[in-house]
Amino acid sequence: MIELNQKQIAEFFHRSYTAVDGLWFMKIEEKYGFDVALDIDNEVWKVFPKIQARMLKSMGKLGTGMDALFEALTTRLKLEGFAFETEKLDNGFRIIINECPWHNLMVKSKREALSGRVGTLICNTENRAWASEFGEDIKFELKHQICTGSKSCILQFRSA
Repeated sequence: MIELNQKQIAEFFHRSYTAVDGLWFMKIEEKYGFDVALDIDNEVWKVFPKIQARMLKSMGKLGTGMDALFEALTTRLKLEGFAFETEKLDNGFRIIINECPWHNLMVKSKREALSGRVGTLICNTENRAWASEFGEDIKFELKHQICTGSKSCILQFRSA
């Protein structure tokens, strides 16, 4: 058996997670077409963020509300390899993403032309699911996106 350190173990699972996400999408696309694959992907991203959010809530002993969402979401983004900054707002916060690993994978796999369609749908679905896990009054707005030509993605979370 190969002895791996914690960093190697984390890298193994991180790469496996990102690879399986793209692989299953491409296999569905081969069989049913891009639109069906994107629709199914969207259904997955309605549920998966809830699982992640609940796991981080438990691990971090977080409750609900804007501060808890901020802690959990910034943790997730760091774990997934996003380069980002944050800004506190009067009734929420903004995340400015300067590098998106998911868009980078689309570019690397020569599917950059599809990145905007995928990103627009999935990022909205995913982040709305995150917001709802921390409070029904928390609203999400996607202001800008790297995958549609902006310099950065701007994710904004506010109390309604």
